[in-house]
Amino acid sequence: MSLLVLDVVGLTPRLLPHMPGLRRMAEPGFTASLDTTFPALTCPVQSSFLTGLHPAGHGIVGNGWYFRELGEVLLWRQHNALVQGEKLWEAARSTRPGCRVANVCWWYAIGATTDLVVTPRPVYHADGRKEPDCYTRPPELHDRLTGELGDFPLFTYWGPTASLTSSRWITTAARRLLLSGKLDLILVYVPHLDYDLQRFGPDGPEAAAAAAQVDGVLTPLLDAATAAGHTVVALSEYGITPARRPVDVNRALRRAGLLNVHMQSGMEYLDPWTSRAFAVADHQIAHLYVRDPGDVPRVAKVVSGLSGVDTVLDRRGQAALRVDHERSGELIAIAEPDAWFTYYYWLDDDRAPDFARTVEIHRKPGYDPAELFFDPADPLVKLRAAAALVRKKLGLRYSMRVVPLDPAPVRGSHGRLPDSAADGPVLLCSDPRPARNRVHATEVKSLLLSLL
Repeated sequence: MSLLVLDVVGLTPRLLPHMPGLRRMAEPGFTASLDTTFPALTCPVQSSFLTGLHPAGHGIVGNGWYFRELGEVLLWRQHNALVQGEKLWEAARSTRPGCRVANVCWWYAIGATTDLVVTPRPVYHADGRKEPDCYTRPPELHDRLTGELGDFPLFTYWGPTASLTSSRWITTAARRLLLSGKLDLILVYVPHLDYDLQRFGPDGPEAAAAAAQVDGVLTPLLDAATAAGHTVVALSEYGITPARRPVDVNRALRRAGLLNVHMQSGMEYLDPWTSRAFAVADHQIAHLYVRDPGDVPRVAKVVSGLSGVDTVLDRRGQAALRVDHERSGELIAIAEPDAWFTYYYWLDDDRAPDFARTVEIHRKPGYDPAELFFDPADPLVKLRAAAALVRKKLGLRYSMRVVPLDPAPVRGSHGRLPDSAADGPVLLCSDPRPARNRVHATEVKSLLLSLL
């Protein structure tokens, strides 16, 4: 028998009524509130699930951070060596040698010591084209999966066209692996709820519809697991809450004379090498990197005075939330419940870098939820996107400039700890033996080990 672990992003008790398949899976077992770690973001919480540590222990302090040794802000890295501490599968093998594990799209999959890996990995051609694809281990798994399911649908995994298609591909691939009967543990990341809850908020009909859609693509996988007698755990990293107020933290630091830019081709780029302070914005939290310790009080005053900022953590405050790691900023800002942080640092949109209007998760020095939208201010935006796609198919250079510079359409966010359990993450299990009412994210590793 296998243990199937589903990370259903954004799943909360409020959404469970729209997901009969998940509820049915847990009927013989239990459903528990899940106390997440801070910050409540994908990469830190997944790493806490798999190591049993807080970010202060495993080092994943956000979906990205300022790599001081490189002088670069880097988000959405993929190498598992960034995660410090013993991983779930390593602990399992210490008592169960030969335990076979598959990672299907959980983060930091590349370089992990799991037996199988499936994770998004575009092809970046020399002429600048980006093609959808995935990385697999063993390599032959790539052609097997893409031959059966088609190319990994990268452009429905993130961006303005993000949709159910990517979650369906992922769950179908996981079902193929499950039915092989050769695995003891399968980790599966299901992203779809993240999209419409950030686009429309968690309270409207779109959220209920997205939950029902996710339940639909999960059902074949859940049915296959149940029929084979496998144990299933479904959990989430965070809940998404309503948020309508963007906070331009970097613009405030620039106006205060603390953040510098450099110019190229008439465009402004963040200059982290000379800036006295700048922020790596990540949903509702922002790491504030301050070069001179003497500037820390001033930076704290500038940021804490912004409308939409709840609190600013110094090192002592970070220690209280167990995020005091050397990768963290000298300060961490937390947004108010209905606010979130932009990464924007330019003061004139005419000087914004060209990547600002594109889906470019690796070049932007912060998270950009506006990438989920076609620019509503451009009536020809979809026509321009279609023309760019034609150029791409013809092998010509192209730029998919479709993302708005106005963050107003965003309706949901996460990152701060939830104010109520109804808006927080949840854990469901088909096995009643480890039943409890509450589980902390750092306890998930031991719970999964007990099920193995």
